[in-house]
Amino acid sequence: MNNFLPQNINKLVVPPIKCQGIKTKLVSFIAENIFWKGKGFWIEPFLGSGVVAFNIQPGQAILADTNKHIINFYKKIQVNDINKIVVREALTEMGSNLLQFGEDYYYEIRNQFNDNENPIYFLFLNRSCFNGLIRFNSKGKFNVPFGKKPNRFSKSYITKIVNQVDKVQNIIKDKDWTFLASDYKDTLKLAKANDFVYLDPPYIGRHTDYYNSWDDEDAVKLNETTLKLKCKYALSMWLENKYRKNEHIDNYWNKNQLKTFSHFYHIGSKESLRNKMTEALLLKPQQVNTVTR
Repeated sequence: MNNFLPQNINKLVVPPIKCQGIKTKLVSFIAENIFWKGKGFWIEPFLGSGVVAFNIQPGQAILADTNKHIINFYKKIQVNDINKIVVREALTEMGSNLLQFGEDYYYEIRNQFNDNENPIYFLFLNRSCFNGLIRFNSKGKFNVPFGKKPNRFSKSYITKIVNQVDKVQNIIKDKDWTFLASDYKDTLKLAKANDFVYLDPPYIGRHTDYYNSWDDEDAVKLNETTLKLKCKYALSMWLENKYRKNEHIDNYWNKNQLKTFSHFYHIGSKESLRNKMTEALLLKPQQVNTVTR
């Protein structure tokens, strides 16, 4: 099995779970700027949607997140409890009910999910809630409101999600991957010298965390822990936009290699709301890929 990190992502794999801060636009940038021979484990303490791992596709991986619902969803795919047939049947039925009963049905499913933690319900809520957010209150209950689109689950949209689930399942089944519901500190304790750690923590100063709290103190502790790692690592973090700069990088990551990528994002429907964001990829010194392009 080829465990070497691919330097070019020819066809982007889009995961079935959406979340704020998803790295869909940054995957190729990340792959092109890090080098790892794949002799150990690829470790992600902040898995999120899983988009980086599903595109890097390492042979061995430890993929962790404090959000147990994301971890449970992908573990169910791994053991075939969730597959393309299950997803198509479930979303077809639930989409029909959503079209018929509207937001009342959405909130009924939300209440049920908060009681039974059904991973299919989690997928349904993620794809029908407001802006595809993942957000939980202090009691661990999913609290994102309805997205106001009762006709959301058209046949083509369901097929799109089904194909995403099927693609992810085909990637996972050939890999030695472990999914963990774990705090980053416990996950990083598993890292050894031949491993590679990719970190995508919540962006301080940008938005609230999607599952639990994350503040400046947490970010500083992550920095202290990461700098002690014996293996190579890369960390994604926003650098600046036209309004402000992330001073945390200058204050705590200034000895690391810095690579940047600029892209545009929308926070509304008008062109005036289209803004440029510069993202940072912070690398352990002397690990920058030197392949000529």
